[in-house]
Amino acid sequence: MESVQEARDKIRAGRRAAAAFATFDQAATDRIVAAMARAAEGAADELARRAAAETGFGVVEHKTLKNLFAARDVYRYIKDLKTCDVIAEDPARGIVEIAVPVGLIAGVTPVTNPTSTIIYKALISLKARNAVVFSPHPGALECSLEAARLMAQAAVSAGAPEGVIGCLTQPTAEAAREIMSHPDVDLILATGGMAMVRAAYSSGKPAYGVGPGNVPAYVDRSADVAHAVSCIVESKTFDNGVICSSEQAVVCDAPARSAAVREFERAGCVFLTDEQKDAVAAVLDDNGKLNNAVVGQPAARVAAMAGLDVPADAKILIGFEDRVGRDVPFSWEKISPVLAWYDVPDWVKGCERCLDILANGGMGHTLAVHARDEQVIREFGLRKPVFRVVVNTPASQGAIGLTTNLAPALTLGCGTLGGNITSDNITPMHLLHIKRVASGRPREGIEPNGLTSPGAAQSAGKPAAAADPNLVERVVEEVLRELERGGS
Repeated sequence: MESVQEARDKIRAGRRAAAAFATFDQAATDRIVAAMARAAEGAADELARRAAAETGFGVVEHKTLKNLFAARDVYRYIKDLKTCDVIAEDPARGIVEIAVPVGLIAGVTPVTNPTSTIIYKALISLKARNAVVFSPHPGALECSLEAARLMAQAAVSAGAPEGVIGCLTQPTAEAAREIMSHPDVDLILATGGMAMVRAAYSSGKPAYGVGPGNVPAYVDRSADVAHAVSCIVESKTFDNGVICSSEQAVVCDAPARSAAVREFERAGCVFLTDEQKDAVAAVLDDNGKLNNAVVGQPAARVAAMAGLDVPADAKILIGFEDRVGRDVPFSWEKISPVLAWYDVPDWVKGCERCLDILANGGMGHTLAVHARDEQVIREFGLRKPVFRVVVNTPASQGAIGLTTNLAPALTLGCGTLGGNITSDNITPMHLLHIKRVASGRPREGIEPNGLTSPGAAQSAGKPAAAADPNLVERVVEEVLRELERGGS
């Protein structure tokens, strides 16, 4: 098949480039990565326009900001990292750490955040001196190709080997399988739906993938409610909710309810009646899974699909819920400006409700807490099965490190709770190995066999005993005798 052959050709070129790139020093590597970041920053708006036009998802201005996040924030975080040759020395312990690139990376990218993900993955891959071949989502092919072309051109112009960044022009299922299973690919860096992530993990290759992000936002009675609502609205409407860390449900403490409802209405959100909620739920549900037609669409368009008439500038559709489950579409990850609302009497019940929501498709990912009570914040941090608890900040921007001091990233690990190998935000340090040169240290005191070492005997002023050539045999015989006597 032609697409499979293309994948093999890109892999062959990437393998050659990876071998050459592994010999580059830190200065040359940093020069290349800086050139890539500059090129991405300059093209951020054009790439955003292409992505929005091709996919039909999201908001151009927000896609521009995501491209700039990758080109600026990610770059600022990684630019001074040591990723080449000797990266650390500890003379006292006799340890020298040496960075070794993993080699050739298969970068699988999504339709929801195509250009920003390519910018991000290209930067972190090359910062660790790897080559990368992208397998883009077919629904975002042209904008992905342009992003990869731009990054490759900048890298090669700055001295990187030809083929260091490649991108499939025919992203068929067969080509994707080839790129994820080919023996010359060393690691898979996957972002996308669960089916694709499972394919990456089942490929037999080391892989970084992410789970779904069914993110609850708990609003406590101690919260600054106006600020909490502002954060949730800002986050949920960002690029029409396509970032996996955006909020999917509000879990509201009873004393904060009236103020929270008032603030959401003031912000332009629409609370649905039970009948309207059922109509929207029917649109969300496509035979037990999320209807792709609602992904990344504005609230008014989702409402129109359900036959509802809401203001054209409606920010979010909010439906009151009291159940969680696979038969309750409002309790899913909705990837659109649609929120579920759950009322709870206190933070303990809020904790339990958040657990229900996370168990319905968000384990390991992210949870937002809006509170000023430090004990409540601490309890949520201790009790919740997620690896990012963002506090008093928009969840989508906080989890990726835009409004928090988490590592800036567009691939967010969910740990074993979410079926992932890491719980971290993925950085260049996840894309290299560390070789350790360890010098021998003096062995003093008691040896594992219970005998005093020669060094300890001499330091005590006693002559060191000569080595006993029959020591092992004597110890074995003693152990056997002990076992015969019934010892353990």
